[in-house]
Amino acid sequence: MKLVVDIGNTLIKLAVFKQDEIVFNSSFEYFGEKELQEILKQFPIKAAIMSSVREDNKKIMEIISSSIQTLMLDHNTRLPVENNYLSKESLGRDRIALMAGASVMFPNENVLVIDAGTCITYDLLNKNNKYYGGAISPGLKMRLKALNHYTSKLPLIDLKENHIPELIGNTTENSILSGVIRGCAGEINSIIESYTVVNKQLRVLLTGGDYKYFDKLLKYKTFAAPNLVLIGLKGIMDFNEKI
Repeated sequence: MKLVVDIGNTLIKLAVFKQDEIVFNSSFEYFGEKELQEILKQFPIKAAIMSSVREDNKKIMEIISSSIQTLMLDHNTRLPVENNYLSKESLGRDRIALMAGASVMFPNENVLVIDAGTCITYDLLNKNNKYYGGAISPGLKMRLKALNHYTSKLPLIDLKENHIPELIGNTTENSILSGVIRGCAGEINSIIESYTVVNKQLRVLLTGGDYKYFDKLLKYKTFAAPNLVLIGLKGIMDFNEKI
């Protein structure tokens, strides 16, 4: 069995794979020796891979690598896709994993991956398994915080679980939610349309913690892939084991 660890901006996500099947999947705000030992008691893990978008990951790396043979994803890691990004050192590890996941799930297809998390990222893997880049935009919570921070009277609004706001907001709260959520949906629709023009038979994958706010507002067919980063990390680990 293999352990996959994705350290995001907010949460630490872990998955245990038995071959290609996820048999354990959980998220943590804090992960330490106790949490690792509980997982090791349940599963005979032989190897692990870690990805982090944060700098404060050394302690977690030490905890896991002390017990398991661990691959730490960075810009020098061999990938199952051809990475043509010009500034590889600054490319987010989550975006690398997403492209690997796209290649695992839909090989030899044009795939646009939209990750709706802290930021909204757009990344294209073409049918020749080549990656050149994409785009980065503020996520929902970041936009809500910006409205509050850069104005004197607009309140900080929280997202409501699975709530799709009406087009016309009848309160300040509803107006903010309508503008932010529907505005993001409009952005996503526009970018999908632009990519579709130059990439025929484009498959669109939607992932990230906030993807559920958009699926009913998009006019294009999308495929929900909430575990795409984890699948991609597993794919990178498998690829490196074959070399």
